[in-house]
Amino acid sequence: MNIKQDIEKIRSDFPILSREIYGKPLVYFDNAATTQKPSVVIDALTKYYTEQNSNVHRGAHHLSNLASETFEQARIKVQKYINARSIHEIIFTSGTTESLNLVAASYGKKFIGKGDEIIVSELEHHSNIVPWQILCEQTGAVLRVIPMLDDGTLDFEAYLKLLNPRTKMVSVTHVSNSLGTIVPIKKIIDAAHELNIPVTIDGAQASAHMAIDVQELGCDFYCFSGHKTFAPMGIGVLYGREELLEVMPPFKSGGEMIKIVTFSKTTFNDLPFRFEAGTPNVGGAIALGTALEYIQDIGLNFIAEREKALLDYLNKQLSTVKEIRFIGTAPEKTSVVSFLIDKIHPYDAGAIIDRFGVAVRTGNHCTQPIMEHYDIPGTIRASLSFYNTEKEIDVLIGAIEKVKKMLY
Repeated sequence: MNIKQDIEKIRSDFPILSREIYGKPLVYFDNAATTQKPSVVIDALTKYYTEQNSNVHRGAHHLSNLASETFEQARIKVQKYINARSIHEIIFTSGTTESLNLVAASYGKKFIGKGDEIIVSELEHHSNIVPWQILCEQTGAVLRVIPMLDDGTLDFEAYLKLLNPRTKMVSVTHVSNSLGTIVPIKKIIDAAHELNIPVTIDGAQASAHMAIDVQELGCDFYCFSGHKTFAPMGIGVLYGREELLEVMPPFKSGGEMIKIVTFSKTTFNDLPFRFEAGTPNVGGAIALGTALEYIQDIGLNFIAEREKALLDYLNKQLSTVKEIRFIGTAPEKTSVVSFLIDKIHPYDAGAIIDRFGVAVRTGNHCTQPIMEHYDIPGTIRASLSFYNTEKEIDVLIGAIEKVKKMLY
């Protein structure tokens, strides 16, 4: 089977890709915001609610036992996908944002105090800035920022100078959601660990594009979201090294995180349940497990090669448009391109591009510090997945030409 036939078969797995927008075939280039869902994931979610729907872990009846077993099987699938040592290191959350908040609120409040320092980078999504800012306000800790260079890469030498005995956490993105920059997190982790500094990784933009091995990376915490990994919204993962999770206080209270409750004392549950208060998103976790299996069936090597080819083609075609200004040109990128069309506001351009059935994201992408760095209001962001095609890229280029004619 040739690549065209492969892609056609893959595209048939995603029902939404066959729909039309304004009478034109949908061209979906907003994968960094959320990926579309294959039928097997939709079916897994439907199967849970039509055949297994029950709360987990505490029931004695058949449906509860079945739901509990399938839910825990999903945890094993996540463990294997990121090569964690134990299922006890896999915490189900609502997404990357909650995972990062959990680390900041639980680990941070116990181990970070007045005068301590937390390092983030200029590339971060707001979700990896604000929780640490709140912690600093609450504890008197200080936030330090790794600057970025104009090509969208981090200034590694500046990072090394920021590390010092007062540094108690480094929290950085694996891949920039705005620019697609792949951050050399292994180097960042190794440098921090030389001073026994723990490292948290925001993997929201990496989990669907590349193999993740938390043991090889050596990170202390790793976070990602299901909805950016072909799974439903409202489900995510926090990986944490077991020895750290064991000494962290609960983030939320009630339900599953409790072992024994009396009015005089409460005993918290074992890992991983200590951090999974209340009723979990059972269907979402099960569908996440299915999504990760789907990715592995497609093959991460195939995905990386396909998305690299699409990225190269998009850059080539955009380069033929004289008025295009690329924002972020790091040599190592995932399939994300941020750009501007001369002085046209990105919102105006995006609204016109949408009328051609092309979904791109416009704005600051929850990365206002990046926009401040470039002194721009925002960008047009085209983010690709392996199910996209060169023909769809040509449609985008045609839409851009229409934008120029209408707004110049």
